Amino acid sequence: MFVFISIEKFLEQYKEANPAENIVEVKKKIIVAVADKKNGAKCNHCGQPIWAIGSAITGYPACFTCTTGEVDNSDDYEIE
Repeated sequence: MFVFISIEKFLEQYKEANPAENIVEVKKKIIVAVADKKNGAKCNHCGQPIWAIGSAITGYPACFTCTTGEVDNSDDYEIE
């Protein structure tokens, strides 16, 4: 199961790791992806619920496994 994080905390950590990124645009994408997930958006590959963070960053609606190729998401973040 994901480690849940607030949008604000995620953006703080993301900005630290990606200082050249436009954090305002990233926030907009995160907000849209979270809303899409809450509205039932499914992965374009397998039909599972999308991973909001991954979908926002990549620009492609996909689940954790289809985005990363990994099954264990216990050390990864998702917006609460």
